[in-house]
Amino acid sequence: MRILFSLLLSLTVFTFAAWANEDVPKQKFDYQSDVTRLRKIVINSLYSHRDVFLRELISNANDALEKLRLTSLTDKQVLSGAEHLNISIKAIPDKDGFGQLVITDTGIGMTPEELTKNLGTLAKSGTSEFLAKAENSDATGTGNLIGAFGLGFYSSFLVADHVRVASIAAKSEKNPNPQQYMFSSSADESSFEIYPDPRGNVLGRGTEITLFLKPDALEYLSTEKLEELIHKHSSFASTFPIYLLTQKSIEVPDEDAEKTETEAPIPSPSPESDETDEDEAIVEETIEEVKKEEEPKTKTVAVDEWVQLNKQPPIWMRDPKTVTDEEYELFYQVTFKDNTKPLAWYHFSGDSGSGVSFRAIIYVPSFVPESYWQAGIQGDAKDVRLMVKRVFITNDLGEDALPKWASWVKAVVDAEDLPLNVSRETLQSTKFLKQLKTIITKRLAQILGRVQEEEPEKFKEISAVYNNVFKLGAVEDSKSREKLAALARFSTNQRNSTSLDEYLENRKQGQKHIFYLADMGKDTAVLAKSVFIEKLHARGYEVLLLNDPLDEIFVQNIKKWKAVPFQDVAKAGLKFGDESPEEEKAELESFAEQFKPLLTWLKKEAGELVRDVIISNRLVLSSCAIVADAHGYTANVEKLMSSNTSQKKGFIYEYTKKLKYLEINPRSPLMEGLLRRVEQLPTEEEGRDLDAEDELHEVASVLIDGALVRSGFEVPDSNAFFTRVDRILRRSLGVSETAPTDTRVKPAPPVDPELPSEEELVEEEVPFPMPPQQPEQVKWEVEEIDDDDNLIADVKVETARHDEL
Repeated sequence: MRILFSLLLSLTVFTFAAWANEDVPKQKFDYQSDVTRLRKIVINSLYSHRDVFLRELISNANDALEKLRLTSLTDKQVLSGAEHLNISIKAIPDKDGFGQLVITDTGIGMTPEELTKNLGTLAKSGTSEFLAKAENSDATGTGNLIGAFGLGFYSSFLVADHVRVASIAAKSEKNPNPQQYMFSSSADESSFEIYPDPRGNVLGRGTEITLFLKPDALEYLSTEKLEELIHKHSSFASTFPIYLLTQKSIEVPDEDAEKTETEAPIPSPSPESDETDEDEAIVEETIEEVKKEEEPKTKTVAVDEWVQLNKQPPIWMRDPKTVTDEEYELFYQVTFKDNTKPLAWYHFSGDSGSGVSFRAIIYVPSFVPESYWQAGIQGDAKDVRLMVKRVFITNDLGEDALPKWASWVKAVVDAEDLPLNVSRETLQSTKFLKQLKTIITKRLAQILGRVQEEEPEKFKEISAVYNNVFKLGAVEDSKSREKLAALARFSTNQRNSTSLDEYLENRKQGQKHIFYLADMGKDTAVLAKSVFIEKLHARGYEVLLLNDPLDEIFVQNIKKWKAVPFQDVAKAGLKFGDESPEEEKAELESFAEQFKPLLTWLKKEAGELVRDVIISNRLVLSSCAIVADAHGYTANVEKLMSSNTSQKKGFIYEYTKKLKYLEINPRSPLMEGLLRRVEQLPTEEEGRDLDAEDELHEVASVLIDGALVRSGFEVPDSNAFFTRVDRILRRSLGVSETAPTDTRVKPAPPVDPELPSEEELVEEEVPFPMPPQQPEQVKWEVEEIDDDDNLIADVKVETARHDEL
């Protein structure tokens, strides 16, 4: 193979000499009708990115090879002329700073007439005609052919001023002695030339396209650029090998240096040498032996090497049973440039329902990028690679992109046939795109559900990464809501993780609600000790502990699960489900009558902070709590609404905020003692005790503000609250409440109207605080990566020597 490519490169060099020196008869043709004008549209307007020229030419080359393969099924002689079926690409820079790009295939080739017909007529599809003939004669069946010479070929002029196409048709009964011909045309010409190739039949079989690059397109002489384009657009476009000519540096023996050393004059021995001391002779022999052992001198030279760029087969075309986990993981890492392994994948094929068959692989990455939560509500899905017959078309699905919750999905979808626009860069309006969104989201939910059932440990890994994504999906996607909500996991006061289905399995007899408590940002261990779930926890009821901002939105949208509604335990009206209405009513009435003086007095002290003061049925240890009305805002909802600075807070908001109740625990010794003190206050007739009233007023203020804080709300005046706490602490420590604090401070210097200098503004850098335990063992670890984000090495950096890190 390497010898074949070396000959091919030699022939290419000979090509330019032949073109320059040979004078062969050339036949000139004018482009048909309005083709000249349409060519200008193709060159100047049709394609949005000129990088696609290489994709078009590789697709055409693959067509030619596919035609040859199909024809060889009935006519073996077409394979003569060239041993291998492949596509080769090489860049040839000029000494003048310009260069050529040569794309060669060993496919079916073209006769002079086909060169004129296929390249001289815009959008003339030789492929379509070939398939029609093949199907009519039942010679080859059907083949997967995309694109054709014609429109795609003229994308060459996006990067080339002049294009030459050398082609020799495959040998057949109708054409036993094919000859190699040349097509030549320039971007600004309205005609083209067809003539015998002055080099003779050097290709053996196939087509060679030579692009004389424009001055602003010399970047395509870079093998790195070509490799990037092929990997992006065409790494799976051909089932035949695609080779790129590259250069690498190797060390070889430096023959010139050895020759110089060999030819150096040997000094003749002096007459005194015979009298040389025997010890000196031994030393000289030793030196000579050391010289013989020295390594030969080498030099670095650049050598050509053909590299196959499409070694990775399109695994989505294979039977999933034949693909190993290692192959799926490697394909994911190579395709999506991710060094980590995916957590799960799903390989399937199907029909969209609109007549489009496809194959696809959906991957679940091992992490959600930070940009996912910062991209806005629409998301920014760019990792669904849509292909048509293995040719990459786009990863931007526009208005048909995946919903926000699924925009992290990485997938390859290969459709057998889709209506493309003439440039094959974008899809025309089609039902398939709209169906694709549903297909991927539906299959994704199936993957996750299967892993949840069959691989619980694996699902724990997925849940640790995507739990909030599932909740977002249940809110956003009504069609997949039930499946995604079933995947969500929650902490409770009884276990670290449970699903909604598992919660219902643990439901008590008579329990008619799913109890939950939400307070974003709080640790679940703190929520488990909340005043709101004291009685629930004491009685053995399970309560969902929600500490993420998305949890409240999730519950408000779901509303119920398996017909069982959610109940926020921070709201009034808590029902356990096993109450005896008559007994409970009688007990509450009894306590209300007993504590009526305290309830009336506390309502007066609370003012507009609460709607009413009532007896609680949820408190066990705590003396009191602030709960929201069934239609009011809990502390968590208030936090969410306060964080939304763009929303105007109107009358309804302010009114709903006041829908709170102060619940008191009638069994609390504090409440019993406070009741006694209130009952002991003298009436107007008896003569009011202002000191006792002031003391109880302060107690009530601290009690109510403390209840607000414990219930998650903000106190109206934090300064007044902590001033009262300060007075209470003074009394408990025996410190006089009126003892003054030393308030003497150093006054500020006089006003300075002049701005300080830059030197004066420089602040001393504050060192990073290192952990106190064993600081000598703390190190920085730096990953060194190459231009393709591949890990090169782990570099350990001592902290003491690299403070700048």
